[in-house]
Amino acid sequence: MLIPLAVVLTGLAVWFFLWSVRSGQYDDLEGPAHRILMDDDDPMIPGNEAKKNGAAQDTQENAQERSADKQD
Repeated sequence: MLIPLAVVLTGLAVWFFLWSVRSGQYDDLEGPAHRILMDDDDPMIPGNEAKKNGAAQDTQENAQERSADKQD
C-alpha cells in the first residue's frame, strides 16, 4: 500500500512542478526583488508632487547662492 501511495504522490509532485514551469512561475526571479525598491507610487500621494517641486526649487536657489558666494 505504501509503494503505490508514494508513486502517486511523486507523480503529483512532478506534474505540479511541470505545470508551474510551463505557466511561467520561474521566469523572473529577480524582478520582484528590484520592483519593491522602486518608488513608482510617489506621484499618487496627494501633495507629494508639490513637495518635490518645492525641493527642486530650493536646491536651485541654494546652488545659485553658493555660486554667488564663490564669485565674491
